[in-house]
Amino acid sequence: MEPSLPPCGDWGIDLMDKCKLQWRIFGFLLAFCGLLLTILWLFQTVFLTDTYKLVRRSEIQSAISLVEQNIDSPDFARILTTLQNEQEILVMPTHTFQPPPRPAPEEPGKRKPEAITETRRFRLASGEEVSLTFYAMITPVSATVSTLRVQLYCISGVLILLSVLLAVIISRRISKPIVTMNASAKQLATGQYDVQFEGHGFLEIRELSDTLNTAAEELSKVEGLRRELMANVSHDLRTPLALIYSHAEMMHDFPDEVTPEHCRTIMEEAKRLSSLVDDVMDLSHLETGEGRLHLEDFCLTTHVRNEVARMAELLEQEGYQIRFFAERDLWVHADRVKINRAFYNLLVNAVNYTGERKEILVSQEEDEGSVRISIKDCGEGIAPEDLPHIWERYYKVDKLHRRPVTGTGLGLSIVRNLILLHGGSYGVDSKLGQGSTFWVQIPRIKTPEHS
Repeated sequence: MEPSLPPCGDWGIDLMDKCKLQWRIFGFLLAFCGLLLTILWLFQTVFLTDTYKLVRRSEIQSAISLVEQNIDSPDFARILTTLQNEQEILVMPTHTFQPPPRPAPEEPGKRKPEAITETRRFRLASGEEVSLTFYAMITPVSATVSTLRVQLYCISGVLILLSVLLAVIISRRISKPIVTMNASAKQLATGQYDVQFEGHGFLEIRELSDTLNTAAEELSKVEGLRRELMANVSHDLRTPLALIYSHAEMMHDFPDEVTPEHCRTIMEEAKRLSSLVDDVMDLSHLETGEGRLHLEDFCLTTHVRNEVARMAELLEQEGYQIRFFAERDLWVHADRVKINRAFYNLLVNAVNYTGERKEILVSQEEDEGSVRISIKDCGEGIAPEDLPHIWERYYKVDKLHRRPVTGTGLGLSIVRNLILLHGGSYGVDSKLGQGSTFWVQIPRIKTPEHS
């Protein structure tokens, strides 16, 4: 069975797609030059006689208008002489008009020269009418066409040579930086993120080069963060898995020595593994636009107070002090689960970085039309160079895996996405040695029963 061929139109499109930019520009410029030469040849040879006749008829009409305006002028005779000498238009009274003899054709078989004759009546100031005949000879243009044809041969040769040279220069000038950037882009596609794009010659090419350089730089950062994430996840997964395995092995080998502490350790480490997986899944859903809000009215103050109390009770034996301050209850129209997730991540972040004092202060501030929740820790603070990046995914200020500072580096990125999903804002105020204050702000509602 013979393979089916694509339509002819598709052949042309496929051929254009495979043609290099340099040769495409070269072809366009040559085609444009050929079009100009074709138009020039048509007007200077084929349409020359017709154009000449149109010009002569236009001159006859101009002469008629000039005579009509100066029919009573004392210089009327001089005007007629000027028309005859300069434009070869003979003006005579109609009753005495005798057309001059026409010259014989230049070669046998050629047509005799043509002439244009117009007769018009004019009224003098005295009321008398006169009839004048305007006569203009159409000079044969055969010799002129032959002369122009020779000139056109020379002009065409020069134009073709110059157009080819110009097309080569322009096509190379336009295509060379694009070809260079294409080669660099292929290197970038193989994972060489240190490649540099160099564009010059045109504003759009320079802007494209800058954009690609920025993209390469961002991809390099993402690759570095990805590798760091893999290291973080590998470390954070290895520790609980080792603990779970060691306790399970002990429980298998010595079933009579199993204590509630062993079971609690396994459950805590399993919960920690689940939390790491949840972080990755949550951020994936948020960044792909799959995160949907299930909005409801609830008291944010009560919600935060309960979460703080629960966290304080869990960490009380470890010496943590978590306090919450709020002047009055405030209500919001939001997704309770997602707001709880954002607040929980901020609270865990504060617990991880609060330092030896282990004091955390959670406060609620009322603003016009919104409510702000701030979480202040007593840690070492964040360096100024780290502040712009802490909300990025995979980013961790502490790179040393000190327990309890664990996690994937996704917590703050999840907070950012959740708050933006609610149309709110977020931020951090931090100085080295003075701790950090993370805050989120979302719109609040005011109802008669919850004012």
